[in-house]
Amino acid sequence: MKKVFFLFLISTVAFGQVKFDDYFENKTLRLDYYHTGDKTSDSYSIDELLLEPHWGGSKTNLIDPFNFGRYKVMVYDEPTNALIFTKTYSTLFSEWQTTDEAMNTVKTFSETVTMPFPKNKVRVEFYSRGRQNELIKKYEYTVNPKDYFIKPEMRFEYNSFKVLYSGNPSDKVDIVIIPEGYTSEEMEKFKADCDKFAGYLFNASPFKESKDKFNIWGVEAASKESGTDIPAKNVWKKTVVNSNFYTFDLERYLMTSDNKTLRDVAANAPYDQIYILVNSNKYGGGSIYNHYSVCVNSNPHEEYVFVHEFGHGFAFLADEYYTSDVAYNEFYPLDIEPLEKNITTLINFDDKWKDALDNSTPIPTPATDEYIDKVGVFEGGGYAAKGIYRAKQDCTMKSISVNNFCPVCKKTIQDMIDFYTK
Repeated sequence: MKKVFFLFLISTVAFGQVKFDDYFENKTLRLDYYHTGDKTSDSYSIDELLLEPHWGGSKTNLIDPFNFGRYKVMVYDEPTNALIFTKTYSTLFSEWQTTDEAMNTVKTFSETVTMPFPKNKVRVEFYSRGRQNELIKKYEYTVNPKDYFIKPEMRFEYNSFKVLYSGNPSDKVDIVIIPEGYTSEEMEKFKADCDKFAGYLFNASPFKESKDKFNIWGVEAASKESGTDIPAKNVWKKTVVNSNFYTFDLERYLMTSDNKTLRDVAANAPYDQIYILVNSNKYGGGSIYNHYSVCVNSNPHEEYVFVHEFGHGFAFLADEYYTSDVAYNEFYPLDIEPLEKNITTLINFDDKWKDALDNSTPIPTPATDEYIDKVGVFEGGGYAAKGIYRAKQDCTMKSISVNNFCPVCKKTIQDMIDFYTK
C-alpha cells in the first residue's frame, strides 16, 4: 500500500524549532539522484553524494512551511527520529510528465536535493504528489556523514564574485548567477550583465523594498562558444551548462537538462536560488520552483523575463496567461485546487485570496473597467481560458509588464523572503 503524507501549513512559530548546531555543520550535503517515469508513474534511485563547501540556506528556518511544489524531501535524524529538515520543489521531470511524449515514453532525469551537512546518520524520504496533490512517499535513503564515498572534491572550480552583498548568507536570500554562452573574452560583459539584471530585480515590488535581504553572486565559468543551442535552426554551441531553446519542442522555452554540471558550477558560491543568464538576443527563458531559472541577456523584453521567471523559481507563482502556446496537457486539473497561491479553480477558494475581496466584488468577477484596479476572481489563467481564475486583470505573471505583480503575488513573494531571512 502506498504511504500518503498529508501536509498541513506550519505556522511561522514553528520555523525555529530545529537548532542548526545540534544537527548540522556549516556546509552542504548534495544528493544527486535519478528520477524515472512516464505520465502516470515515477521512481527514484541514488546517483551520488557530494560535500560542498558553502551552505547558503537559513540556519533558523529548516522546516519548509509551504505546501508548494510537486515534490518534497523530509530528513530525519536517525538517533532521535526527529524531523530536522524539509524542502519542497519541482523539476523539469514534473513538467515533462504533462507533455505528449510522456504518454508513451519512459524517461530519466538527473535531479538534486541539497541540505545542510548532517552530524549524524539521517533518513531522507522522497515524496511525489498524486492526482489529488497528496504527497506519496516513493523512496527513502540513509546517509552516513562519515561515509568515505561522499565526494569532497569540486569538479569545476571557478572564481566567484559579489554582485550584491548584504550580509551573512544564513539570513539572506542568496542568488547565484551562472553565465551560459559567455566566452572567456566576454567575462567582463557577464559581470556588467549581472549588475544590470540585479537592477531589474530591485526595480520590482516587493523585491525593491527588501533589497537588503539579498545577496547575489556571479561565477566566472566561461563557455567555449558564445550563445546557446537552437535545435530547430541546427544551431549548436559548446556552452558550460548545455542550455537550449525548444525545450519540450516549444521555441521560447530555454532550459537545460544537464543538472549535474549546473550544480557543479553553482557550488562555487553559497546559494538558495540558481539563475542561468544566457548570452542571446532571442526571446526566451524558463523557471521551475526551487530548481533553477533562465533568462536571456539581450532582448527588448529581458527585464520582464528575468523578474517573471524568478516569480516561478523563487515563489512558486503560476503563469496567469492562457492564450500562448504551451507544451503541457491539463497542467492544472479543474477538479482540484492548484497549489500555487495566485490561481484558483474555486474548489477551495477560502485558502486563496478570498479574504482580500471587497464584499461587493462578485465571484467570478467580470473583466470590466469597474474592476480594473480591484482584486477579484477573473477567469483565465494557468494556460486555460476557462475554469481557472486569477486575482487581478493584469499582473507580471500574466502579461509582458514590469513592476506589476498583483497583491496576491506580492504577498507570496514577501512570505518567501521572510522565510529565508527571519
